[in-house]
Amino acid sequence: MIIAFVHDNKAFLPGLKAYSQFFTNLGVDCRIVDEDELKSTHRDVEWHFLGKDVVPPKEGVIKIHEYASASVPPFKKWKDFVKSFINAQPDFRIFQNAYVEKCLNFKDEVPSGYRDVGIPSNWLLPTLPFQKEYDFIYTGSVEKNRSIEKLLNLFTGKLSRKTLLVVSKAYENLASEYSQYKNIFFKGPAEKEQVRLLILKSRFAINYIPDLEPFNQQTSTKFLEYLTCKTPVISTRYPWIEAFVKKEGGQYFWLDETLDNLDWEVVNAANYTFPDLQEWTWEKQIRKSGVLEFLESRVEGFKAS
Repeated sequence: MIIAFVHDNKAFLPGLKAYSQFFTNLGVDCRIVDEDELKSTHRDVEWHFLGKDVVPPKEGVIKIHEYASASVPPFKKWKDFVKSFINAQPDFRIFQNAYVEKCLNFKDEVPSGYRDVGIPSNWLLPTLPFQKEYDFIYTGSVEKNRSIEKLLNLFTGKLSRKTLLVVSKAYENLASEYSQYKNIFFKGPAEKEQVRLLILKSRFAINYIPDLEPFNQQTSTKFLEYLTCKTPVISTRYPWIEAFVKKEGGQYFWLDETLDNLDWEVVNAANYTFPDLQEWTWEKQIRKSGVLEFLESRVEGFKAS
């Protein structure tokens, strides 16, 4: 079986490498292509990360659509409607969770499943203590809709004696705006193993998510990565993380809405514990999605066990 994973080179897709490794280990020929390369690629399955895919399924080729997130403001509901209306009908759909599925609101009978964010299994292995180079680290998006300036401004005032490392991409304008502050550092984009190393070299990790849809309803990849590194987590409170803590446990430092309680002495005095994340590996998340059973039913000779 040949699977062509199709993407537009715009979105950051941590699952792409995980899928490729997972299926390669099952003896599947995996190819990562863009829309132009797809035209000349022989495949049994084409797996799209949406986005947009208006091309009807090709005869003899299984089409999978994956929606890792819902649309972001402005015009969030309109964007979700357009996605559900214009995209071709696939053979199987994958959503990050029930919230994303509800936002897209498809009205057909296409089978589907949920595939949540995963973590590399090797990240769960014990590590030796690292010398700390940064007081705080933030990884993830710095787009305007994240209101990251509210966090950065703390490090130009009350926390100006503490260092903050921001690991992201497309941060040039932000880095220029804060260039006079020598305690704020920007790095990236970075490979996952480099991100892990930087988290291990930080005293505290910040999970700063605005309490706005869709961000507050979707899995925080950086939060999971912080936990696997056993780096004490400082976080805002919002629906997804409240549900995670209720189910998985752990102790964290909770930021108030103004962020005024982010104080060096206070965060050092807080208690931090880390839940068991064995069920959050990429392999287990992929196996929970239902896509393997679907492929077994459609591709002769394919077995995922």
